[in-house]
Amino acid sequence: MGVSKIEHFNLLVNDIVGSNAFSLKNRKISLFGFESIGTLIQNKYEAQIDSGKMMSALMQYAQQLGIGIFNNCTVDQIKEESKGFRLITQNGNFLCKRLIVTTNAFIKDLYPDVDINPGRGQVLITKPIKNLKIEGTFHYDKGYYYFRNINNRILLGGGRNIDFKAEETTAFGQTEPVQSVLEHLLKEVILPATKYEIDYRWSGIMAFGKILEPFIEEIRPNLFCATRCNGMGVAIGSQTGEDVANLLLNKL
Repeated sequence: MGVSKIEHFNLLVNDIVGSNAFSLKNRKISLFGFESIGTLIQNKYEAQIDSGKMMSALMQYAQQLGIGIFNNCTVDQIKEESKGFRLITQNGNFLCKRLIVTTNAFIKDLYPDVDINPGRGQVLITKPIKNLKIEGTFHYDKGYYYFRNINNRILLGGGRNIDFKAEETTAFGQTEPVQSVLEHLLKEVILPATKYEIDYRWSGIMAFGKILEPFIEEIRPNLFCATRCNGMGVAIGSQTGEDVANLLLNKL
C-alpha cells in the first residue's frame, strides 16, 4: 500500500472494520529499532493470535459437540459410492453421506482438477531476546515477508518470491537461498542492533490462486471443498470453515 492510497483504502474498509484503519506511523520505526525502513503504515484493527491456543480451543469445542478428531490419519483415496463416500486410510476406511475436504494445498493429491497452486512458507524463530522493543505483526515487501513478536522472540517467515517455482511445492523443508534472505532481513532490518540466536526453523504449505477469495464450492454432488486461503489461513480459516458448513447445510 502506498502512502498516497491510505485514505482510499480507509474508505474501502470503513463499513467492514471501522474508520481510519490505516495511518502513517513513521515515528515508530526508530522506536522498534528498524533499519532501512522508510515508511511504516499501521492498521489499528490488526491483532495477534496464538494459533496453538486457537486450535486447542477448536478441538475442545468439537469434542463438546461429540465430534471425533483423528490426527495423523492420512486419507489416501476418496471413493464415490452410491450411498456416499468411502475414505481409504491406513487406519481403516470411513463412510459418510456428505464430505467436506479442507486440506488446502494438499487437496490436489485427492482432486487434481481443483485450480490451486501450493506455496511453501519457510519460517524461523529466535531464542528469547532480553528487552525486545518490537511488538506487533508486520508485513514487509508487498506482504511476501511476515514477522511478529511472540512474547520476547521474533518469528519471521517468507521469501518464496525469490524463487516462486522452487517454492511451489507440497514438500516440507528449508532451502539455503530463502533462509539466507530471511537471515539477512533479520540481521540488517529487523534486529540490526540486537544480539540474537535462531532457535528453530520449519516450513508450512499454503494454497494460492489467481482469485484472492477462498475456493468454497460443491465440486461434486454432496462433496464440498474449502481451500485456497492465499497464505491467510490463520486469519480467515474460521470464516472459511463457517462458510463451507453453511453451504452444506443449505443443501440438506
